[in-house]
Amino acid sequence: MRRGAGAHAGRADARRILAARALRGFADGLVSVLLAGYLTRLGFTPFEVGAIVTGTLLGSAALTIALGLAAHRLPRRPVLLGAAALMLATGIGFATTSGFWALLVIAVVGTLNPSAGDVSVFLPTEQAALAQTVSGHERTRLFAWYNVGGNLTGALGSLASGLPAIAAHVYGIDLLVAERAGFVLYALVAIVVARLYLQLGSEVETRTAPGGPLARSRRVVMQLAALFSLDSFGGGFAVQSLLVLWLYQRFALSVAAAGAIFFGAGILSALSQLVSPILARRIGLVRTMVYTHLPANLFLVVAGLVSDVRLAVAFLLARAALSQMDVPARQAYVMAVVRPEERAAAASVTNVPRSFASALPPLFTGAMLTHSAVGWPLVCGGLLKALYDVLLLAQFRAVPALDDA
Repeated sequence: MRRGAGAHAGRADARRILAARALRGFADGLVSVLLAGYLTRLGFTPFEVGAIVTGTLLGSAALTIALGLAAHRLPRRPVLLGAAALMLATGIGFATTSGFWALLVIAVVGTLNPSAGDVSVFLPTEQAALAQTVSGHERTRLFAWYNVGGNLTGALGSLASGLPAIAAHVYGIDLLVAERAGFVLYALVAIVVARLYLQLGSEVETRTAPGGPLARSRRVVMQLAALFSLDSFGGGFAVQSLLVLWLYQRFALSVAAAGAIFFGAGILSALSQLVSPILARRIGLVRTMVYTHLPANLFLVVAGLVSDVRLAVAFLLARAALSQMDVPARQAYVMAVVRPEERAAAASVTNVPRSFASALPPLFTGAMLTHSAVGWPLVCGGLLKALYDVLLLAQFRAVPALDDA
């Protein structure tokens, strides 16, 4: 009876975490699109806008790493509530402050996320708590919904970013004032998220363990972090904004057409993750990661080499249908090969370096596209990511999970 009650409570907690992730995805999608224009209308130069955006990325990465490494000593519910309070303060700060240095400080210490990914102070604790609510193959399914919910609501948030301009045009509201309302909404979402965290039960917690944050699993986590960084380094050659530029240079494809293509690609990428737990149950987590990711990377290479726009788009869409299916399996695998008390640290150590690794390749991509319209960046990125797949399979296909995942 107690076991059944515990399982029911765990499922309820999982639903609350999934709802919190979806709400944060909407808020992040909204402000990530509003941010640059809003700062420009405040009178900041492009350099100052870039500095604030960089501050959000570096600050989020540093906070995520620091919290992940300290999380084995901290209860998870208060940590999540503290993160929600920081999100609330960030939204209020951006809505009420107009000075550059003040906004830069808020950007560095706050939770604003200007990118499509979710490298934030919430990530290590949310993922560790979610992994605690279930075990085995159910974990992969939950992580699939965790990602899909965040991705789809993030897309809705991006669409909603056009509402301030519509309101300014229809009702004669000053555009800057209307955009400030977006940051107020970001703060209000933090309150709802905090309410969800308050309802979490004790099932999301784990016993504090002696030793460091990765006392038993340091080697395997560092190996995974290095491999995941190689994957992200390859992905940096084919970020979406530069793919749009390549499609224009190579095939004279308009931004509107490219936008429609990548909207479809985003939907395919998000929904395909729901297939991941089905495959993982049949062939295992590592094989699911490799057998879906490797073909996607080969499609990317071919897309960069073909000379027909229809073929290039077809291969890019085929790649999108497979390229994210490894994500839930990857997250579940990281949670399964470490002890419960090490999960938050493992989540941060394996996620944050990915963001840094993807930051440098766009410089090389720009140089390649300057000298040739051929998709050499896609070829380089695809081959590097394929190398990651081969190394992952070679190094981890025989590494057992610590539970029945």
